[in-house]
Amino acid sequence: MKYFAVAILLVAALTFSGCGSKSNPANINGNWNATLVDSANSTLFTFGTSLIVNGDGSLSISHFQFTSNSPCFTSAGTESGSFTLAGDFSGNVKGSFGLNVQSANPTGATLALNGTANGNTISGTWSLTGAGCNGTGTFVMTKI
Repeated sequence: MKYFAVAILLVAALTFSGCGSKSNPANINGNWNATLVDSANSTLFTFGTSLIVNGDGSLSISHFQFTSNSPCFTSAGTESGSFTLAGDFSGNVKGSFGLNVQSANPTGATLALNGTANGNTISGTWSLTGAGCNGTGTFVMTKI
């Protein structure tokens, strides 16, 4: 009986060890492709990037590359972002997502994406301001 009670406690401890923790959302970490469309459903921007969620919710962004041509971003300067984890006990990771891209040339253009991650898809809205570049629309990012 004593071994049975120890086994039950061990199973319970292993089951609940991840509850309440800010675990590494592995479905966010990785390579992503994005498509940004305007209100007329015309594709304005496409890009690829690698994302890693840090322990504080910030994003480490690398290999960011526009795959579309735009006078607003002849070269991306800096990228920053965040991800706030919200999941369930079934292992489905969801959360709010934010990404900002500042142009190096021309200076002053800022692209801001705000959305929701759900599995291998992130979707939401975007806005572009500065350097004579303005616009809004929706985006979808897909993990590759």
